[in-house]
Amino acid sequence: MKALTVSEPAGVVWRKSSRSGAGNDCVEIALAHTGASVRDSKNPQAGMLRFDTAGWTTFIVETKR
Repeated sequence: MKALTVSEPAGVVWRKSSRSGAGNDCVEIALAHTGASVRDSKNPQAGMLRFDTAGWTTFIVETKR
């Protein structure tokens, strides 16, 4: 699984889990047809991880184990 730190592309819509409550201490994701990006909601300026579709699928499968 590959993850690269990259700058935020234009037009990205970030969302966080409804289970995170009103706090700002969670991970946010932005989905795209080419994969997904992940960032820390506490420090969104620090960058993000971008996954291609195969990498995102692997990430989700592995985190559900």
